[in-house]
Amino acid sequence: MKPIISTYGIRVIAVLVLSLALVFPSLAADEPSPDPSGSSTGGIADIVGASAGAPTADEIKALAATEPLAAKVGDAVGKNRVAINTVWTLICGFLVMFMQAGFAMAETGFTRAKNAGHTMAMNFMVYALGMLGFWVCGFALQMGGAGPFATLGGGGVLNGEFTIELFGKEFGLFGTKGFFLSGGTYDVAVFTMFLFQMVFMDTTATIPTGSMAERWNFKSFVIYALLVGAVIYPLYANWVWGGGWLSKLGSNFGLGHGHVDFAGSSVVHLTGGVLALVGAKILGPRLGKFSKDGTPNAIPGHHIPMAVVGCFILAFGWFGFNAGSSLAGTDLRIAVIAVNTMLAGAAGSFSSMLYMWLRYGKPDISMAANGLLAGLVAITAPCAFVTAPAAVLIGLIAGLLLCGAVLFVERTLKIDDPVGAISVHGVNGAWGVFALGLFADGTYGDALNGVEGSVTGLFYGDASQLAAQCIGILANIIYVGLIGYAVFKLLDVTIGLRVDPEQEAEGLDQYEVAVIAYPDFNIRSSSR
Repeated sequence: MKPIISTYGIRVIAVLVLSLALVFPSLAADEPSPDPSGSSTGGIADIVGASAGAPTADEIKALAATEPLAAKVGDAVGKNRVAINTVWTLICGFLVMFMQAGFAMAETGFTRAKNAGHTMAMNFMVYALGMLGFWVCGFALQMGGAGPFATLGGGGVLNGEFTIELFGKEFGLFGTKGFFLSGGTYDVAVFTMFLFQMVFMDTTATIPTGSMAERWNFKSFVIYALLVGAVIYPLYANWVWGGGWLSKLGSNFGLGHGHVDFAGSSVVHLTGGVLALVGAKILGPRLGKFSKDGTPNAIPGHHIPMAVVGCFILAFGWFGFNAGSSLAGTDLRIAVIAVNTMLAGAAGSFSSMLYMWLRYGKPDISMAANGLLAGLVAITAPCAFVTAPAAVLIGLIAGLLLCGAVLFVERTLKIDDPVGAISVHGVNGAWGVFALGLFADGTYGDALNGVEGSVTGLFYGDASQLAAQCIGILANIIYVGLIGYAVFKLLDVTIGLRVDPEQEAEGLDQYEVAVIAYPDFNIRSSSR
């Protein structure tokens, strides 16, 4: 029998194998190695540039040759620094995760008792579904080219960014490393970043569950929840936080430090607000919300104390949201960030309460609670870059914007938003990134996005930063608006977005979920 492969062929294959064996180790040597145990993460190199008086790389090299014990101490200091930052980032991520309970309580309290179980179910399952979509591909699309992370001592394995060239400049569009958190991205720094970024994505994902509450069917919600974590959120997040084109507006075109969003006024809240607007518009208003002449009718929430407690939980979790975005417990700017966050929230609550009191004769606690959230949303982008008086002013304006936007959305746009999500997150998300372009005082953010110097706004001498902020807002509205419209419209014409009118009238708990929130209550309908 003639052999399948000749002796000559075997020799050729052997030569190719040996050649590849020689080539690929050299290529692999250029690739960062993952550190799944954390034993190699953190060391003396991580104290270079950690503070103004920190040793330089050359000084450390000289020290290692003459003072080996001091070098070992420096190595321990560097590892401890990375450990502190890792623990800080994880704990802040846990706080942001707990915000989901706040969203669930706020949205459920602001809606009716007959839909309480359904609203809770959406807020609960968006966490699980969005996370799975983010794990499959969302994290890779967002952060696949963002590494390494200096404060976390690793993450260099996330070194793949898909780019195109325009105007002689590279425009990053999405990452290409980190799918399923497997392979070369099995790394402690990468996993830390995944958890922190995932809970931010989940905040965006849950915002439309408020604007679309009380008439959105569960099967289309499930598909949306998977897609928002897998594709919708990650692409814009990549452009701002993953090394994408918006973050490079400074280094490429001289527009400040590029689009800057410290903790997510645009990436998280404006994205969620635009999705909430598009979804609620396509879905249509609740039965009885508008009279035949277009006049809006009030549909009170069933449990305002629950909603207020939910807003307090959100305010507490916001410390993780904003201060945690430093990714470093060793960055002492976290004190400024935390105080600015508190002040803006308080100012937003105050101005919205005062507005409603002066206009309608009584303070409205539901608007005051939403005003707290509006102030927090607005300060999320500029919290690290502004002074305390500026934070208060940003919050005061946010509370007023909330009240005006709620009335505009309902009375002019004729969109039914049961919880005010469009106004809280969309309008004030845009205001937050715009405010950064005005009030950033130039005391923080040196070398952010690869641009020398600190972040400075219009009122402190840099109009170009405001231009970058406006470009980011416009890009968000166009991209998220288009993809959101496409997703919701496709769901609407295929499996349908909305429950049947009869089911909506009797309550979604009765038909959409297996457990009724208040089984001992009798829900009676009455004609108006």
